Amino acid sequence: MHADADAGHLASLHWPDFSDYKLLVQTFYSGRDWSPAWVDGHRPTRQAIALTKLFAASASKGLHPEDYDASLWQPRFDRLASASDQQLAEFDTALTVSAMRYISDLHIGRVNPQHFAFGVNVQTKKYDLPSFTAQVADASDIGDALKGVEPDSPEYRDTEKALADYQALAQKAGNPQPLPVPAKALSVGAPYPGAQALATRLALLGDMAPAAGNSNGPVADSTYTQAIAAGVTSFQLRHGLPNDGRLTPQTVAALNVPLPTRVHQLEDTLERLRWLAPEYANAPIEVNIPEFTLRTFDAEHKEQFEMRVVVGQSLEEDHKTPVLVQEMRYVVLRPFWNVTPTIVKKEIVPHVEASRGYLEAKNFEVIDRAGKPVPNWSMAGLEHGEYMVREKPGPKNSLGLVKFMFPNKLNIYLHSTPATELFDHTRRDFSHGCIRLQEPEKLADWVLRDNPDWTPDKIHDAMENGEDNKIVNLSHPIPVRIFYETARVGDGGKVYFFDDIYGYDKDMEDVLSKGDPFPVNPEPKQETGDTA
Repeated sequence: MHADADAGHLASLHWPDFSDYKLLVQTFYSGRDWSPAWVDGHRPTRQAIALTKLFAASASKGLHPEDYDASLWQPRFDRLASASDQQLAEFDTALTVSAMRYISDLHIGRVNPQHFAFGVNVQTKKYDLPSFTAQVADASDIGDALKGVEPDSPEYRDTEKALADYQALAQKAGNPQPLPVPAKALSVGAPYPGAQALATRLALLGDMAPAAGNSNGPVADSTYTQAIAAGVTSFQLRHGLPNDGRLTPQTVAALNVPLPTRVHQLEDTLERLRWLAPEYANAPIEVNIPEFTLRTFDAEHKEQFEMRVVVGQSLEEDHKTPVLVQEMRYVVLRPFWNVTPTIVKKEIVPHVEASRGYLEAKNFEVIDRAGKPVPNWSMAGLEHGEYMVREKPGPKNSLGLVKFMFPNKLNIYLHSTPATELFDHTRRDFSHGCIRLQEPEKLADWVLRDNPDWTPDKIHDAMENGEDNKIVNLSHPIPVRIFYETARVGDGGKVYFFDDIYGYDKDMEDVLSKGDPFPVNPEPKQETGDTA
């Protein structure tokens, strides 16, 4: 066992390289004087048997059973009776590695979020894994020993249940033929050759009740009926689509997404939820990027209200809104917008070169590093970053009349906007990275509700007529979670799905498919910056 642990590599494992666990495995066995943990003579301990059953069932947790050698344990059990000492040692080490992987994966996730340059830190959540694994190896009840390993949040539990439901749906549905895509949007009464199959699909997904007593199913002909349109509206609501009940090519494309893909989306959400410390697992303010929605919650994590938001553009890598958790500490009323050097160079300078009066016309001013206006600035100084540019406060300011600050190195925050027409769009990725709010004053009232000096009327007056760049500190920090969930469970267990607009799901699934050891080091990524 000493040799196996020191090697950090075991050929019999599905993922042989356990170099990332090498020191932990050494510490585990050193603490028990290098005696076996999972075999008693030539038999597996009852803890070993119980643990391998959990490995086999790990798909219900959104994990990959073969990451823990699930299909290999029974043959290994069968060979123990005649195993050599070397084979016994290999068995024991393999189970220790698999146990550590399973515990860690359930507790903090498989891939470190820092690999994607996300602003989430799992370090504070990490167990003393050798000690914890030792407790599991000696536990009278494996279930009790593993209580509390997974996140303690209603969202996590609801998502885990939804995963089980969609795994069952995927198995029940098999491989259905894709629904025919209409050439244009269909309204009630229009002919549609896939009407029967569409009604069956909607009934399977819970968006339409099957017609009782009708042997032909919910519809009797190839007509897009009112009943089917009502089911389509329900489906559209759950998939971030315009919910007008018309059968559009976009709606049929979403209906044709294979159910195993929906299963993967739920698995991806569970993976990210495992990254979160308790205060962010149940954060009072949550933004779901691909849903374009912000929600607030009370102390019992009951939803208070939600609003539409605009997030960063998907087509520009450095404009994507990052996954981030942080504490909101203050609010700025009638803020300046400090334009980032990147935006100055790419977007401001070309306009100024075309017209020297551009800055004044657009309510911008040039300032020095101390924030003081520079009346006699030079074009060369502007081009080479000697000066900064900021937009003056007011209702036309790109940040609107209020911004909500949770200091972070990416300079991401929430703010209002004069471009309110953008909230009418279903897909709302238009910003340079920060998050624009549909109802900023409502959020200001909510975050300042514990401050008696800032009543709703005073907040409104200060936004409309008050001091420029007025900083108001919160009575206590408020955890904020800017997250990425292409699958989310709402009230009553209803499951919502959204497009992977940034490809973050694909990035993570590509990493997970390569197996252990999963990467830790960040991927190169441009800094988002102070954005609008």
